[in-house]
Amino acid sequence: MPKQVDHQERRETIARALWRVVEQRGARHLTLREVAQEAGISLGQLQHYFGSRAELLGFAMDLAGEQSGQRVARALAELGGRPHPRAVLRAMLLELLPLHAGSRVTSRMGAAYVLEALHDEEVRARARTGLLQGRAAVEQVVRQAIADGLVGADRDPVAETDLLLALTGFSTLLELSVVGPEAVLTAVDGHLDRLFTGEGSGPGGGTGAGGSAGAGEGGAAGR
Repeated sequence: MPKQVDHQERRETIARALWRVVEQRGARHLTLREVAQEAGISLGQLQHYFGSRAELLGFAMDLAGEQSGQRVARALAELGGRPHPRAVLRAMLLELLPLHAGSRVTSRMGAAYVLEALHDEEVRARARTGLLQGRAAVEQVVRQAIADGLVGADRDPVAETDLLLALTGFSTLLELSVVGPEAVLTAVDGHLDRLFTGEGSGPGGGTGAGGSAGAGEGGAAGR
């Protein structure tokens, strides 16, 4: 009796092959033929699961995003109870930076996705929706922290959210070895310390130095 093929599993296998192509060879090699070769299947078999390059790229980006969310959830679960909002924001930010193997895949996939979005309206709309959802999640944490008195009431939640997300610009500097991981962690912790002025080492927040050490260990574990 022929083996039943799990279509979702096969789609995820193909998506992971796309991740490897992007990570190892760059976005310019992101063709259906090269992904099929990396996945060890024929082009025709790949096209049975994905009708277009944009469809495959979108699925691969969604899968990377799901796994990124799972890593953040695990990091927060390890803190137990109700994690301090500083720790929540820190976990979100560090997952968006290429500091370990998993987040590097997501970061490089994101870069490839943006390049595709610049020239494809359908991909652009989908990418924009995903980014807006991620931004809304960060802003929700900031607004709650202000409401709880953990961040100054005079802070503008929209501006603070934008400043936090601007820290993800370190991705390019990390990838090109302009700055190292420790420098980025110091910058992220310094910014969070300023945002949560007077919080010190609140529950799950940690000081700047302690937070950096924790992230370093987490990054090593993710490799």
